[in-house]
Amino acid sequence: MTTPFQVTMARLTVPVGDDDHVRGPAQAPVTLVEYGDYQCPYCGMAHPTVQDLLRLRGESVRFVFRHFPLTNVHPYAELAAEVAEAAGSRDRFWPMHDWLFEHQRNINPRHLMVGVEQIGLPADVIARETSAHRHIDRIRRDFVGGVRSGVNGTPTFYVNGVRHDGGYTLDELLEAVDEAAETVEAR
Repeated sequence: MTTPFQVTMARLTVPVGDDDHVRGPAQAPVTLVEYGDYQCPYCGMAHPTVQDLLRLRGESVRFVFRHFPLTNVHPYAELAAEVAEAAGSRDRFWPMHDWLFEHQRNINPRHLMVGVEQIGLPADVIARETSAHRHIDRIRRDFVGGVRSGVNGTPTFYVNGVRHDGGYTLDELLEAVDEAAETVEAR
């Protein structure tokens, strides 16, 4: 039983699995999971920070991105996630993911297909897949897992399964990752 003064830490309820999109070494001591939305301006600001973090801690952090499109405020977020998944089914998730954040201000159906072509995929095939919502189950599974894990906005980060309730500047994420690595080493 918790008292009114105890804080319950939100935990990741869906463990990282083989179908997740992962950057970094599988055996890294720290796993950073982000629930994000391709149209969320805060996710857009966090994207280069995460890239910097991975450059600085590349051997000790594996990064996982999961979809959490906030469709009530971002009308093309779910479509962008579908495009990323279509690219992912062709082993091009990360190039599409990066492209989406780099072109976030222009996300709309037409511009998404420009991005698909720019990363070397057939826009007509991807457009048919997204029109048929071929990858929507994956996106909704990520979303439901996020809700069950306590995600209530984007970006939301989890460090070794515990929600990171601090900020997402480089210094704040480095501190969280380094603390988690120290905890793993101390075991």
